[in-house]
Amino acid sequence: MKLDSDTTIIRNGQLVDGTGNPAVPNATVIVTNGKITYAGLSEAAPQAVPDARVIDANGGTIMPGLVEAHFHATYFNILELQDLDIKYPVEYVSLLSAVNTKLALECGYTAARSGGCLFNVDVWLRQAIESDLIPGPRLSTSGREICSAGGLMDWNPEFRKIGMEGLVFIINGVEEARTAVRALVKDGIEWVKTYPTGDAASPDTNDHHTLCMTFEEMDAVVQTAHNHKLKVTGHCRATEGIKNALRAGYDCIEHGTFIDDEGLDLLLERDVPCVPALYFEKASILRGPEFGLPQSVIDGHQETLDGGTDSALRILRAGGRIGLGGDYGFGWNPHGDYAREITFFVNDVGFTPLEAIMCATKTGAEIMGRSDEFGTVEVGKLADLLIVDGDVLNDISLLEDRSQFIAVMQGGVIKAGQLTRTEHTWENATKMG
Repeated sequence: MKLDSDTTIIRNGQLVDGTGNPAVPNATVIVTNGKITYAGLSEAAPQAVPDARVIDANGGTIMPGLVEAHFHATYFNILELQDLDIKYPVEYVSLLSAVNTKLALECGYTAARSGGCLFNVDVWLRQAIESDLIPGPRLSTSGREICSAGGLMDWNPEFRKIGMEGLVFIINGVEEARTAVRALVKDGIEWVKTYPTGDAASPDTNDHHTLCMTFEEMDAVVQTAHNHKLKVTGHCRATEGIKNALRAGYDCIEHGTFIDDEGLDLLLERDVPCVPALYFEKASILRGPEFGLPQSVIDGHQETLDGGTDSALRILRAGGRIGLGGDYGFGWNPHGDYAREITFFVNDVGFTPLEAIMCATKTGAEIMGRSDEFGTVEVGKLADLLIVDGDVLNDISLLEDRSQFIAVMQGGVIKAGQLTRTEHTWENATKMG
């Protein structure tokens, strides 16, 4: 929804700016030419803004747009991992992923970092979004992932004679690791996603305590990626795998499930962020049986949930950085439920609402390498904003309910929310009083 005026005034709401600072009551945010020019107490705001449009926050919350820090655009609410490489061709996967990016934006997520993407579709999604061809969050891309032979994502038995060309690079050794990274460099990705460890989802081949990549392979990935100015992250649950990734120079850790004291020291020393992705584990436990997950897998998810919850809280309380998001796109953990992660971290992990929002905004933008552009409501940043009809600090679950969103703004343009569905929603600026 394009504005006729270059200035928008958002008033009559508490400001939760994403920095972790206390909320500012009765706040005003002013947006000019897509950027924030004022954010603070209403009584200190400029009083004369000719031809401005005004949004009434209705006593609710003005906050940054959310950042999904582990986004799988090409996961289409699958029932099992094998669906990813045999169910649909790239043409249909591309269409499905465009639907998922639109949904993410409607859910208040104005930015996202890809955590792995079939056929490198996220590279082209990013271009389409930035060209205003399709709606979606600002994207950091990762494309196809890298997994060692016999690892979590290498599930096709040899007799099938089928590779994993659309999903991952299967590597054996240092040279193949370098080759995989160089292929990704040519395709224009920003993050190299790897699988150093196993997972409860695949207990028959490797569980979540299993190491899958050698340190030498991980080191080769990092050295090659960093040489090309790319960042590296990895699916790290096993204790030794976490530490190997940190020693190799990984720029982020996905999950960090069974981190020990030595691993925590390594994480803090380099200030490496961690994205636990824990609601997936709870959803697997709660809804897994109805989708046919074996009890051994559900038990593994319970152990993962317990370990990951403890680790995430330890990391945050020790001064580490936690990003929120992860692994949506399974039948029992579908796209559109992203904000359940935030609710879970408040109600089950022990984060305060302000801490959880900071992790889901500021830290997410930091992980994307774009914290100077968005992630907090501060002067000079892009007006990527979420306006909620209610007090999210009192009820964090409001972020799960799209019907409570007055507006989702991206660069000052309303992309979703109540204001896209109703007429006569703008007040005249002269009525501000």
